[in-house]
Amino acid sequence: MYGPWDGGWGFGMMLVMLLFLALIVVGIVFVVRSFSDGGRTTPRSGNRALDILDERLARGEIDREEYEERDALSPKGDDVTSGVSGSS
Repeated sequence: MYGPWDGGWGFGMMLVMLLFLALIVVGIVFVVRSFSDGGRTTPRSGNRALDILDERLARGEIDREEYEERDALSPKGDDVTSGVSGSS
């Protein structure tokens, strides 16, 4: 005689429970995202220009030849890697 929908509380309690679970999930996602870096990584080399160049090559925006041309023009932080000797 008394089924799950007879009193009206079954459906209402189910909605409240689903809303509560959704609130918990949203809260967990918010906390995890606020403590993480959001998938962003810090530059490996410390040379932002070279990092952007690497990303453009990886996405296919530039070809290898243009990469090498721009790499030769980009400032290097280390004289050894740029091929410039420190003595005159």
